[in-house]
Amino acid sequence: MVDTLVVVPTYNERENIEHLVPMLLGLPLSVGVVVVDDNSPDGTGEYADGLAQADPERVHVIHRAGKLGLGTAYLAGFAYALAQPGVAHIMSMDADFSHHPRFIPAMVEKSMSGYDLVIGSRYVPGGTTPDSPFSRRLLSRGANAFVQMTLSLPAKDATAGFRCYQRHVLETLPLNSIFSSGYSFLIEMLFLVRQSGFSVGEVPIEFVDRKMGASKISRQEIYRALYTVLRLTARRWLRRR
Repeated sequence: MVDTLVVVPTYNERENIEHLVPMLLGLPLSVGVVVVDDNSPDGTGEYADGLAQADPERVHVIHRAGKLGLGTAYLAGFAYALAQPGVAHIMSMDADFSHHPRFIPAMVEKSMSGYDLVIGSRYVPGGTTPDSPFSRRLLSRGANAFVQMTLSLPAKDATAGFRCYQRHVLETLPLNSIFSSGYSFLIEMLFLVRQSGFSVGEVPIEFVDRKMGASKISRQEIYRALYTVLRLTARRWLRRR
């Protein structure tokens, strides 16, 4: 029975999925994979279907009509994972190897030590971003500093998408109330985790830039993230009042 289910949203990640899924299944854990594909023109979904046919107990595919946002992809994967009996840990990660599968055992181990949410972090001791250009490091550091200043979230890497949730966290959070659909979804999820009083731990990772495919982060996504932080800040202030 699968204990850990990894949700991987995809859009034009055919080359990466070819290597990522076998690496996930080869980990020294009871791991399954849910590929949530947004009708990739490059055939990612069809290729994932072939992997699922070869290992139907551990590989699952959700097909969506088009690009509906990272947040809604995760929500679809989380809903699928929660419907599977025996799944204790539900993970999220990118398909482009910026989040490497080799860090998953440490994240699951830390989760089993009592943390409700564990984040694969670039910004705790031991975490690195060896090949990120200065502009990207500046953007990421600035975003995290802004989030910490406004929302006081309990993580050094609050914008990271490499996460391991204990099952009861996703069963408890009001997932249907989440407004964000893009990368800002990650900030809103961590905000809800904090508001609900769950514990958060971090594991250092090496974050590397993608080698295949194109980045999905756009200027529009940055504006949406800014709006999300301001919206959650207002919500936090009103709650205090």
